[in-house]
Amino acid sequence: MSDTTSTGPLAGIRVVDLTRALSGPYATLMLADAGADVIKVERPGAGDDSRGWGPPFVGPEQSPESSYFLSVNRSKRSVVLDLKSDAEVARLRELLSSADVLVENFRPGVMERLGLGPDALEELNPRLVVLSITGFGEGGPDGDRSGFDQIIQGEAGLMGITGPVGGQPTKFGVPITDILSGMFGAYGVVAALHDRERTGRGQRVTTSLLASAVAVHAYQGTRWTIGGEVPQPGGNRHPTIAPYGAFTCQDGWINVTVGSEGLWRRFAPLVGLADDDPRYATNRDRVTHWDELEAEINAALVDEPVETWMARFAAAGIPAGRIATMDQVYASPQLEHLGLIDRVVHPTAGHLELPGAPVRWSHSGRRPAEPPPLLGEHTNEVFGRSSGGERGGGHRGR
Repeated sequence: MSDTTSTGPLAGIRVVDLTRALSGPYATLMLADAGADVIKVERPGAGDDSRGWGPPFVGPEQSPESSYFLSVNRSKRSVVLDLKSDAEVARLRELLSSADVLVENFRPGVMERLGLGPDALEELNPRLVVLSITGFGEGGPDGDRSGFDQIIQGEAGLMGITGPVGGQPTKFGVPITDILSGMFGAYGVVAALHDRERTGRGQRVTTSLLASAVAVHAYQGTRWTIGGEVPQPGGNRHPTIAPYGAFTCQDGWINVTVGSEGLWRRFAPLVGLADDDPRYATNRDRVTHWDELEAEINAALVDEPVETWMARFAAAGIPAGRIATMDQVYASPQLEHLGLIDRVVHPTAGHLELPGAPVRWSHSGRRPAEPPPLLGEHTNEVFGRSSGGERGGGHRGR
């Protein structure tokens, strides 16, 4: 167990993080936010691949920090190990012998080549919980393929249901399968830690970008598996509820969600429609006549600004929301109220604002956010002053 004094429900849990890019780092970010001591193991010289992804970069020109890396690596400690060196692998084994969790997202076979396959890890530390995240899952015809987010979005059907009506398949605005697999992976780790309290033994937890994408198909999946219908890109429309989507106002866009007949009867007069128009009498009718309905709503809304419609809909109890740009989102008083912006001071990049953790715990509290680490910043701290490798900048102790 770690001797960290961080608060949070996972305080005292030590996580060794061998991951890079986004899926694994997102999982360990969630564990760190919950109070775990996450030790991020990075390659000499370059570190996590995402340290080089940009622009934008911040900080000094000679050692810039990637905003991509900064977004998912707060509250972690960075050590440098060359895993091509037997001596450095031995150092890693020593770290794992007393750790609670190991997270890796290498291609299948890499851990075995390091001498850290499932059997070896269980012998080294029977209480260790091991999370392995792959692209297409372990084994099977695609198990050896590299899994990058956009490839999985395409092959798992997500791009096939995203995009404008009648338009080309479109990816999500964020690497959604990376993020989902990190979230499901963190959930698996916490469940395995709970099980360890009962059995005294760790276990191996596996997930993949493909599995995570399929898991969130929800009603779009059952449209095919139960209904025999192949979903197509639907733009901003809901495929089974109408009106439920995005509409144009005089100075921007607004989302309106009319999810019941009672809401429809209040909504229709506001946009100049008869609530008993036979084309729109029931939700099923409205879905059937979506094109006509959307055109009539847009024609009504376009004459007034977004805020005017927001006020009218609020007065009538109609759920509606502005479609905001990212700068508007981060200026929202609601984000400030919920503490969804983490403000930290980075040793070279200075004051940073980061997207904050979405979960709070009433008794154990949330671990205070700390800045993402410099490459190798904590190597001495973790391994002692005699350790080799890069030393990074200052040493922010816990």
